[in-house]
Amino acid sequence: MRLFKASERWKRLSKVPADAFINYLNSHISKKTMLSIIIPTLNEEKYLPKLLDSIKKQAYRDYELIVADHNSSDDTRKIAKKYGCKITEGGKHPGVARNNGARKAKGDMLFFIDADCILEKDFLERALGEMERRKLGAAGCYVWLLSRRLSDKLAFTVFNFWTFATQSFYPNASGAGIFCRRAIHRKIGGFDEKIIFSEDMDYVRRAGKHGKFGILKVSSYTSARRFDEEGRLNIWAKLFLSAVYRILFGEIKTDLFRYRLGHRK
Repeated sequence: MRLFKASERWKRLSKVPADAFINYLNSHISKKTMLSIIIPTLNEEKYLPKLLDSIKKQAYRDYELIVADHNSSDDTRKIAKKYGCKITEGGKHPGVARNNGARKAKGDMLFFIDADCILEKDFLERALGEMERRKLGAAGCYVWLLSRRLSDKLAFTVFNFWTFATQSFYPNASGAGIFCRRAIHRKIGGFDEKIIFSEDMDYVRRAGKHGKFGILKVSSYTSARRFDEEGRLNIWAKLFLSAVYRILFGEIKTDLFRYRLGHRK
């Protein structure tokens, strides 16, 4: 009788389209995970609502929103309260803000994301489902620039291929989307607050030593504001030189590359 019921259930499932079946699995797997979404901010009244709207539209609902704000002089905090976010103090550098947000978190899984990003549809459900299936302790995602320029698309294609190709032996991920189990975050002491630039790369590298790391097949989209303001050649040169510096001399603990959180008014 049990075998008959099982075979009938399988026949019904086999008729379900592949995408729907995967979403079904993701929803049932990921429901077990409470997620804390941590967002560092500094004068993000223009971009924060776009990110929060993309989160509110997600099918996955078991999350809390935490904004770690560094003395914004605009309506960032007012907007965060409107969307039901918890608010904590941020910091001069992203690592400080993310750690402060993590201290306020109640979830078993932490998700760090920059305020000027938006998430694709079903991002959270698919990401958490994939983490469970692959038994990952920490993860990054694909990152794309909100730009129509072919050169930007090509540059980020190269970046995404690099993070994917090196995921098993040299973890790399952008602050535009990092997942980490809270137990691992605590074990590694969170983000190194002495690091001024590429603290996200250092974080996932250390997290990868205490749990399996991977790049998820989901996408986060980040604004082009830094590229527009500082120049594309300047940004890519800065990223390339910082990667070389880290290989030769270790983590960047001076303001050599003049990185700033957010944009002051």
